[in-house]
Amino acid sequence: MDFRSDNVAGAHSAMIEAQIRANDGTDTSYGGDAITARVEQRLREIFETDCIVHPVATGTAANALALSTLVTPWGAVYCHREAHVEADEAGAPEFFTGGAKLVLLEGAHAKVTAAVLAQALGQAGFGVEHHVQPQAVSISQASERGAVYRPGEIGALADIARGHGMRLHMDGARFANALVSTNATPAELTWKAGVDVLSFGATKNGALGAEAVVFFDRQLAENFQWRRKRAGHLFSKMRFLSAQLEAYLDNDLWLVNARHANDAARRLAEGLRSLAGVRLVDPVEANEIFVELPEGMIQGLEAAGARLNRWGPPGTRLVRLVCSFATSAAEVENFVGHAKALA
Repeated sequence: MDFRSDNVAGAHSAMIEAQIRANDGTDTSYGGDAITARVEQRLREIFETDCIVHPVATGTAANALALSTLVTPWGAVYCHREAHVEADEAGAPEFFTGGAKLVLLEGAHAKVTAAVLAQALGQAGFGVEHHVQPQAVSISQASERGAVYRPGEIGALADIARGHGMRLHMDGARFANALVSTNATPAELTWKAGVDVLSFGATKNGALGAEAVVFFDRQLAENFQWRRKRAGHLFSKMRFLSAQLEAYLDNDLWLVNARHANDAARRLAEGLRSLAGVRLVDPVEANEIFVELPEGMIQGLEAAGARLNRWGPPGTRLVRLVCSFATSAAEVENFVGHAKALA
């Protein structure tokens, strides 16, 4: 019953097998291999556009390097206060942009709304040499509270950004989980809604360690190859990163895994929802649950072997539960059963 994160799960067997296959023989280094070329083409098919694709090993690298292409050192990136780029990347976006400032926005369920963004930009000081200049907006899909942006919401943000000469970045660490919870296509949830660059996640959804930076505006990618090299993310044996991504995309495994994780989260939430003293704090739209539990229930679950994260200061009753592609029905039933007994 380990619900601390989707990162605690191992890798999907298809990813392991793909690594073994990639190990046979020789191939061109530094991304010139056949596997990387196939991944690039497959993502172009999935997103229905001639995008530029650059594999990297971590989500932090994908986000920070993507943002470094969008802003200058005197620029500003507008994001939610709870965004991963703000709360969990140790200043990597600021480092790789050469000092750009993150401007933090509020919003329910860790989502940025068009109204909040418009209000913030109305006070931004465009053209004033004493202020950082707004140049990009970054949103997390799904959000850090498990909420999903619909195409219309993304489009509204993109329209405001465009109106101020800004670009839109999407942190898609859980992009697959967000996608399967909507009726949208990958294209409708990204470039058709106005996203310029996507950090396409795979690690949280079954890969060993593989992400991709996907540029929908090809001009933005002109200098990325040097940024990636300088950051240490141009792997000499790139085919081992790309092999994971190829297996991830093959037969829509990325969507199968995401549906499994989302379904497990939904069943877990449904099992907890009606219990005394339990309150779901955020909508369960992807694979994360934020729920307040009685202190005795938390301690009882932990004593029974459950592993979870308190989300806030010591003693908080707000708990984050995350399901993964590997979460079993037995784990969910066991957790809910213990919670019912404790309630």
